[in-house]
Amino acid sequence: MSAVFEVKNLKRSFGGLVVTNDVSISMAPGDRVALIGPNGAGKTTFVNLVTGTIPPSSGEVRLGGETVTKVDAIGRVRRGLVRSFQVTRLFQDMTPAEHVGLAVLQRSGRAGRLFGSFLTMPDVMAEVSELLEKLGLAELAHRKVSEIAYGQQRLLEIAVALALKPKVLLLDEPAAGVPQSDTGRIEQALADLPKDLAVLMIEHDMDLVFRFAKRVIVLAAGTIIFDGLPADVTKDARVREAYLGSYAHASHVA
Repeated sequence: MSAVFEVKNLKRSFGGLVVTNDVSISMAPGDRVALIGPNGAGKTTFVNLVTGTIPPSSGEVRLGGETVTKVDAIGRVRRGLVRSFQVTRLFQDMTPAEHVGLAVLQRSGRAGRLFGSFLTMPDVMAEVSELLEKLGLAELAHRKVSEIAYGQQRLLEIAVALALKPKVLLLDEPAAGVPQSDTGRIEQALADLPKDLAVLMIEHDMDLVFRFAKRVIVLAAGTIIFDGLPADVTKDARVREAYLGSYAHASHVA
């Protein structure tokens, strides 16, 4: 199957400090990949590079066979590369319906329309209702974000991302800050993502990583030190030294 997302020899230096060092990754439709590594490994910088927030020093980013290295962040979203953030970036005075509705309007090129009018657009509202129902947020559709629980806000972020109809979805710690009692909802949302969607998830929760990922990539000091099956990552000496430590010996992973 041809790659939907490719990064080739990506490098980024700040002064004399190399923070992304010759990184190459390829993903096909339907891939479920976890990107892990110690703090300071360069994971966030990598995501900022591939989404167009910052430019690389060298290397190439491709989406669906098209080189997008010089395309800005909005242009990459329009081509199907969508990300979530480690900390929610929702508007506290807007409702879930408004967030998802705005995303639908942006995707369909109608964001210039009077924002409130989407409530009278049957096609938009049908999509809004379907996504909120799928994420378990239908009853909260018209509540302000400030009035709903943090775990539900993380689910709303996923709904907004899906409204943009991504081909590649980058999730930055989707369960970060979510109470343990609500993480099951996040995991179910991840399990229910479209089967043809390529998903790259940055995550520190190794239990979640092993339940989600079909492939694990380990980044350390800006360099990929492992790219393979979850069953093999705990056996790799470099990974054990750089990141996993005692987790590799845990009986529930062995």
